[in-house]
Amino acid sequence: YFVGDFDGKTFTLDPDFASSVQNGKGVWLDWGRDNYAGVTWSDIPKSDGRRLFMGWMSNWDYAQVVPTKRWRSAMTLPRALALRETNAGLRLVSQPVKELETLRKGVVVFSSQSLDGPLYVSPKYDLDPAGLEVLLELEFPDNAASSFAVVLTNADGEEYRVGFDAGSNEFFSDRTRSGDLRFSDKFALKRHVAPRSRKDKTLKMHLFFDVASCELFADGGETAMTDIYFLTKKFSRIRFESFNGAVN
Repeated sequence: YFVGDFDGKTFTLDPDFASSVQNGKGVWLDWGRDNYAGVTWSDIPKSDGRRLFMGWMSNWDYAQVVPTKRWRSAMTLPRALALRETNAGLRLVSQPVKELETLRKGVVVFSSQSLDGPLYVSPKYDLDPAGLEVLLELEFPDNAASSFAVVLTNADGEEYRVGFDAGSNEFFSDRTRSGDLRFSDKFALKRHVAPRSRKDKTLKMHLFFDVASCELFADGGETAMTDIYFLTKKFSRIRFESFNGAVN
């Protein structure tokens, strides 16, 4: 996306936005591989005022060969878009719409703790990784090189991990061991990363897991990542994991 003014005929790039990006490039609205051709609605009532967005959850690199049978591809969760001043400059942020809260059923609350290694969430708690919303607040020590991940696994040893690497100051989504990868050599060459623009120690991650997808909203929507995956068996276990040092 680009930020500027449009008078009905001409789009004029905002000079502050232009100076904050490299070589006139746009900025990713979503840093994952699977949020394409998003649409917004123009007739939201003024009493609501939101700009709502939903994308096609796939990628033309492999959309026509994904290992599904009865249908191919879904839509992302609906998101509310807004312009916000960030450390990187004026940016478009996206957050899941509040109406999604009506889908919540059981709730598990974790106490504040220091994590250095794995924390096995299931089967201790009755949670289904194939339909789960996760709200995390993380604090990394000063000059930390530690990483934190939410890891989904199944009985076949397949896994998907999503998290944050403090050493590189990047969010990551890793589906390189997530199941059937044979259908495309472009699907899972490496883990996907997204830079963090904030500098404060406290980091918030808001995650939605479905049967075959993860949608991450971090730092109040300043970073979003959407990735799909194709398992041979449903994910049945979930753990939190810290490595290269402790995370609160």
